[in-house]
Amino acid sequence: MPRSFCLQLMSLLWILAAHHHFIQVAGDDCSDHCNLAHGSCEKDGKCRCDPGWEGKYCEYCVRMPGCGHGTCHQPWQCICQTGWAGKFCDKDVHVCEHQSPCKNGAECVYDRDGEYSCLCLEGFHGKDCELKTGPCEKAGFPCKNGALCHDNNGFASNYTCKCLAGFTGAHCEIDVDDCLMRPCANGATCLDGINRFSCQCQVGFEGRFCTINIDDCASQPCRNGAKCYDRINNFDCLCPESFAGKTCELLAPEATWITESQPDAKDHNRAPGSTTSSYSWMTQSEPSKVMVTGKRITNYSEKSNDGGLLISVKEVVTQQDSGLSQSQLILVLVFGGITIVLVLVTVLLLLKNWQRGRQRSQSPSQTARKLQDQECQVGMLSTILIEPRKTTEL
Repeated sequence: MPRSFCLQLMSLLWILAAHHHFIQVAGDDCSDHCNLAHGSCEKDGKCRCDPGWEGKYCEYCVRMPGCGHGTCHQPWQCICQTGWAGKFCDKDVHVCEHQSPCKNGAECVYDRDGEYSCLCLEGFHGKDCELKTGPCEKAGFPCKNGALCHDNNGFASNYTCKCLAGFTGAHCEIDVDDCLMRPCANGATCLDGINRFSCQCQVGFEGRFCTINIDDCASQPCRNGAKCYDRINNFDCLCPESFAGKTCELLAPEATWITESQPDAKDHNRAPGSTTSSYSWMTQSEPSKVMVTGKRITNYSEKSNDGGLLISVKEVVTQQDSGLSQSQLILVLVFGGITIVLVLVTVLLLLKNWQRGRQRSQSPSQTARKLQDQECQVGMLSTILIEPRKTTEL
């Protein structure tokens, strides 16, 4: 056991020594090659570059972003190479010599720093003389309301106007009527705009097209447990029993007794100008008692000692007489007459068909009778012709 333990301990010490030596050697290699002015060595032996420098040992500077044909001595520089100019070294100094950018016979002139200019011929213009004085320029760019004039850079025979949304016409001078299709509903007023419209809604409606009926029951106007029904700019409340009113806020009227005195028979002889009516068939005063409620009126007869008239009415609901109106009566009569005519026509057709069937059923019997008559006649003739022959033979 002690021997094996010693061996393990020695192997562990050897591994630690070798690892330390490797790190030291790696560190020495990094410091020997890495440009410590532009970077630093890490523990793993790698060279980490400072911002603006790149490469394995941080030996290259980073150029300015966008630098085309240039180099750098310090980070973010763009030093142009021979034949190139500009901030990003992207302009050819010999642009007029290599391939002239000027068009339509224009002359290229080099200015400096890679810049050039074109001497255009008569009737042409633009940076590279690519534009021609065409119909748009001659007409003074006639397109209106922000429209673009197109003439194929002046080479077209005529110009055209490309209108913005909401305009039409040869020169885009006509504002399109966005209310032409009547997009607003429920009697709303349509207000035309530029490529848009707006709806001025009637009272009780809302929304872009005024199609939403405002819920008048949203505020819960009905009271005492009543059910609310939404209407157009209005509402109705279905009140429970014993409540009434627009919002069911009132108590329904209680039963009220009305006492009327009817005249006795002895008042029959009163003066004609008396306000009390006389009835000869009545023998005594019989006051009537009327109960008036909010739903119905019920009459009761009851004797009373006093002859006065006591009336106390809180609410009386009148009911229309049930029956047909004049227009409904006319409709009933018209439809009734049409129905009667149809029934008569149907009966006549049935009778006619029945007679035809009867005639067809009788026709075979008549032909049979005719055949029998003919056979009888033939038999009689044959007997008449045979009898004389017999007499002659005798």
